[in-house]
Amino acid sequence: MLLQFVHQFGQKLTRKQLLEPIDESERPVAHLNTLNLVNVGVGRMLIVGIYILAGALAKFIAGPATIISFLVAAMFSILSGLCYTESGAWVPRSGSTYFYSYVTMGQVYAFIIGWNSILLLFTGTAALARASSYIFDSLIGNHISQALQETFSLQLPYSLATYADFFALGLVLLMTGLRLLGARESILVTKISIGINILVLIFITITGFIKGDLHNWKLTEQDYKLNTSGSRDIYDGRTRLTHFLSLSFSHRSLGPLGSGGFAPFGFEGILQGTATCFYYFFGVDVLATKGAEAINPHRSIPWSILITIFICFLAYSGVSVALTLMVPYYLIQPHNPFPQAILHSLWLPATYITTIGTLCALIFRLHTAVFKMPTLIYTMAEDGLLFRVLTRIHVCTGIHVLAMMSAANLAGIMALLFRFTDLVDLVSVGTLLIYSLVAFSILVLRYQPDQNLRKNENTEEEIEMPVPDEHPLDSEPEARNSNILKSLWFPISTIPTRKSGQIVYGCASLLVLLMIILSLILVQWSSQGFSGDSKYTPVAVLLLLLIIGVMVIIWRQPQNPIPLYFKVPALPLLPLVSIFVNIYLMMQITSGTWAIFGIWNVVG
Repeated sequence: MLLQFVHQFGQKLTRKQLLEPIDESERPVAHLNTLNLVNVGVGRMLIVGIYILAGALAKFIAGPATIISFLVAAMFSILSGLCYTESGAWVPRSGSTYFYSYVTMGQVYAFIIGWNSILLLFTGTAALARASSYIFDSLIGNHISQALQETFSLQLPYSLATYADFFALGLVLLMTGLRLLGARESILVTKISIGINILVLIFITITGFIKGDLHNWKLTEQDYKLNTSGSRDIYDGRTRLTHFLSLSFSHRSLGPLGSGGFAPFGFEGILQGTATCFYYFFGVDVLATKGAEAINPHRSIPWSILITIFICFLAYSGVSVALTLMVPYYLIQPHNPFPQAILHSLWLPATYITTIGTLCALIFRLHTAVFKMPTLIYTMAEDGLLFRVLTRIHVCTGIHVLAMMSAANLAGIMALLFRFTDLVDLVSVGTLLIYSLVAFSILVLRYQPDQNLRKNENTEEEIEMPVPDEHPLDSEPEARNSNILKSLWFPISTIPTRKSGQIVYGCASLLVLLMIILSLILVQWSSQGFSGDSKYTPVAVLLLLLIIGVMVIIWRQPQNPIPLYFKVPALPLLPLVSIFVNIYLMMQITSGTWAIFGIWNVVG
């Protein structure tokens, strides 16, 4: 009885959503070329939070080597983008990563991706509200933060802010109120936001190259003493807020100032910066889900992802280079770095242009983010994975009222109580997890037998198909064990079978476990400078050999010959490299962020 219950429960967890048949008249018309897709991708991926985070990254984590962190994040985001592209190719419909996972991998897999995507949506919104609060506060002389610090100071654990930011909460509630009153998402507002964002980025980059000094990449201890003694009066009025933000990063740096030069916090600082920088390349899913609307999806989708990531890398690295050239990294003001850096270069008018432009871009982006929050919540509730009451729609405005209010309340609480840097870390760990799950799904799907994705297909035919690797000797235990071991290295069938699919699923799961252990060891080993005589060396080598052996077993299994408009090359290597890098970078995230992330998933 118990076994039957467990079996039925397991079947429910792995149940897949079948595609509804659609009429030809309802099928989306292919109208997007590569340029159109790049416009969509840049608009989604070019995140205005860079105006805040670039300063904290340079000052406390990576120094001028922040550009290397962005480069590494961009390179491995391309791998994730390729996996996303194949994920979209498996399901010939427009949708989301959650929808594609539900169709191809099953209910529990889709819920994990959907639940963490909801976290990214409202946490990203809270981060935008908090960043807007910082910029506006700086514009009026820090009066808001000083008043809130005195009135609503929070003596809470280090994961939370030192004061409750009611201004950020008010921004979230204001945008939510506008939506509930019937305001629509405006394409014009979105275009204005993107335009202002690009203009400010170009202005900052040009200013940095004009006013910058290459000596700021070659700083020594003597330079630090000279700069701080001459700059103390300028920055003394901002000491408290700088100290408040520095608490977010001080436990993650190798020292209060690093060792100077281009990479003052060393290799570990670059990796920690890379883990945070992944947040700024989240958005490739928007392009991967446009396969049904793209004119030549086999070319336009992968190329648009590559071009979009390259453009965003140029933008992010440009402002990071400009910032670290204009001002020594240890004098950067992390709460509002660019206006202060330009002021440090004695160009006062440009300071106001940058501040106002940045604030406008943040407010417009916050407006767009609030409007997009309830969609996924409504979809999951409609599928029965969240409470059905969240599907309630207002009769007059047609708005998902409860889904909107639930997301807004969560975003408002996060903006009120959490620091901007912790919100970004939370988005980063969620992004890396979703990237890993998508890569894992591609690794598994390519080795599975044909699946029925539509409701009108006959499922009985596949069930009754003879399995080519069955053998009469399977009735004898010794022969059966020998046959299983032989099938690991020399599969009998040239097309995927149920057994070969199970082998790949088991091996892929084992690889993830081995990679987690290896990543933990490497993190501990890196703290010792990767010493050759370390006790971790033989363990790491052994794990690496096991990973290679299991990967070869997967490589030997037959792949599904199904024609897709795009397939990830070099399978199983590229998805596994993507998974390993994502896991290793997740290990760089702070323990406080992991605690919040764990609580969120346990609640789910």
